[in-house]
Amino acid sequence: MDSKAPIFSNHGCRLNAYESEAMKDLANRAGVQNAIIVNTCAVTAEAVRKARQDIRKLRRDNPDATVIVTGCAAQTEATTFTAMDEVDIVLGNTEKMDPATWRGLAPDLIGMTEPVQVDDIMSVTETAGHLIDGFGTRSRAYVQVQNGCDHRCTFCIIPYGRGNSRSVPAGVVVDQIKRLLGRGYNEVVLTGVDLTSWGADLPGEPKLGDLVMRILKLVPDLPRLRISSIDSIEVDENLMQAIATEPRLMPHLHLSLQHGDDLILKRMKRRHLRDDAIRFCETASKLRPEMTYGADIIAGFPTETDEMFDQSLALVNECNLTWLHVFPYSPRAGTPAARMPQVVGPAIKERAARLRAAGEAQVQKHLNQQIGLTHQVLMESPHMGRTEQFAEVVFASDQPEGQIVTAQITGIDGRQLQA
Repeated sequence: MDSKAPIFSNHGCRLNAYESEAMKDLANRAGVQNAIIVNTCAVTAEAVRKARQDIRKLRRDNPDATVIVTGCAAQTEATTFTAMDEVDIVLGNTEKMDPATWRGLAPDLIGMTEPVQVDDIMSVTETAGHLIDGFGTRSRAYVQVQNGCDHRCTFCIIPYGRGNSRSVPAGVVVDQIKRLLGRGYNEVVLTGVDLTSWGADLPGEPKLGDLVMRILKLVPDLPRLRISSIDSIEVDENLMQAIATEPRLMPHLHLSLQHGDDLILKRMKRRHLRDDAIRFCETASKLRPEMTYGADIIAGFPTETDEMFDQSLALVNECNLTWLHVFPYSPRAGTPAARMPQVVGPAIKERAARLRAAGEAQVQKHLNQQIGLTHQVLMESPHMGRTEQFAEVVFASDQPEGQIVTAQITGIDGRQLQA
């Protein structure tokens, strides 16, 4: 076997990308060679199909490599991948973060490695073992503070891939952010599967707002802190306090809303109603007038009528949402929603297109409002950076990558601001 560095192919969410970086480090430390590692996503049936397609292509291009499949789809449907001729080893989500797993994949041991290593994810009780420093670009680092989910939304398979919610202790998080700051990062993003459940399994049951306040207090030189997708119904008083009083907490929140109709929200087993979402956005915007919102919204959930869909469409304006992630519903085997009466495919596609158009109109409205304003822009490349609200800004001349520059917005180019 040739001595070749392992190849990683990542699918799905930001957390998967984070964990792929951690696995690269584990594989390198263990001396793994001539291997292909596919980190799969299980969020939709389409995600699993794409993973299988990727595996086949990678095998064709690398016929002598060991193909290792891991991630959420490997956890939830290991037999799907063990049945593929192209796959040599299947690892669960717990096993992929265990240094011992990777030591067993070193060249001198790989012939003795169990081909299927997928244990019960629900028995896992900690998530701190694979923290890494500095995943991301030169300007922005991502810190995983939580994994898993205790909720059981009827459309979602993810708890069965990630396990129950578990949190990284605040002291560990603060220490990591201090190291990242020392390495020159000017922005840190807190990530997790169900971020607003952070702390429920820790002594004293602290809340996400407590963690945010602690980070901002104990890392006073950190210029910018972001939080990724949150469940607005679980936001605590301290997080609202941070929104109101902490300029270093960026005014951009991505909300897991999923729908705008109360009956559909109940059928999804969500924990909020339509008015809860509107009330949260109104309150946060009063506390921080420059606040912008992204949101996940599903189009065509089972039993959704035209009138129910119109409630989601109206929510875009009522919550003043800007950055939409629109998901056309597709049934996920093993979930209750897959057994509900389904909406026909063309209607789902049409509704998703209307939602995306509404979101695009909101983006243009937001960008137009920025012309003439001055922003602190974090540079991701010499020519492009992002505002506090996460809008892209392009510059005519080179700027220092990774630094925060003051810029006046002069115009718009498509979905980007000009400075």
